[in-house]
Amino acid sequence: MTVLRPDVTEPDSARGGAAAWRAPDGPHGADDAPARPAPAETSGLVQLHESIATLLASRGQWRQAYQHLRSALDLVYADHDEQPQIPEQLRREVARLRREHAEAREQSMRDSLTASYNRRYLDQRLVSLVAQQCGSPDGLAVALVDLDWFKQVNDTYGHLVGDRVLQRVVELLQDGLPEGAFCARYGGEEFVLVLPGIDAPAAVAVSEAARARVEHYPWGQIVPGLRVTVSVGLAHEPGTSDASGPPVGAEQQLLRADDLLYAAKQSGRNAVAYREGGRVRLAGAAAGRRAISGQRAASY
Repeated sequence: MTVLRPDVTEPDSARGGAAAWRAPDGPHGADDAPARPAPAETSGLVQLHESIATLLASRGQWRQAYQHLRSALDLVYADHDEQPQIPEQLRREVARLRREHAEAREQSMRDSLTASYNRRYLDQRLVSLVAQQCGSPDGLAVALVDLDWFKQVNDTYGHLVGDRVLQRVVELLQDGLPEGAFCARYGGEEFVLVLPGIDAPAAVAVSEAARARVEHYPWGQIVPGLRVTVSVGLAHEPGTSDASGPPVGAEQQLLRADDLLYAAKQSGRNAVAYREGGRVRLAGAAAGRRAISGQRAASY
């Protein structure tokens, strides 16, 4: 039996599973039907495929792992005219690999500190949502959220408290999001709320509600004197059936949200800035302030 070394992913003798095994040519030549492997040889090959599957799964090579389990099943079935039931051990092994695959994929999309989605997932999902807008009446909103004066939180209370603040802010941002919406960490103390299938007034209402939840949370329970607010730049794109041109790309929509975030900061922070009728406006409690449309907010 081939010995699996750490530097060998798939031994040549095991790559094809049962189909790759062939007995030496008999006295009547190569056209003779190959003899079946002896039971001991079959058992050894099954164990080898299972070992290779486990090794590949530990490396995240899930498709190849499934192929080796399939080869192990083919060897088990080789001596049966009718396909028997899958052995319970292999059934459990397949279920375990699928579970570990799903868990590993989910972890690869999550931010390790806040458990929100990470930048990689955001980039991929936002591109997909923009593509889905083609020919669709549904709008798409992107809200860029930044914690106000977060450096002062770290400097005053320490980074451990700062980490707890980030974790709680994510919980508050995600609370009450509509179906299909999600929160992702954009970087540092910036987060993005992606709101698909939504019109502009509803997107403003969702963003303002999230801002208010952060403002009114009892932060003093974490440490006395702590206060946390966020500023939000909300960019909304209508469905393509309502738009005069092609849908705005994912990167461009994030840039528009960033410009509006700048407007919210310049207008006094703790506000949601959005565009309506070509003008920058502030939502909710900040609506009475003067919305400052700086150069960045007017750049498109």
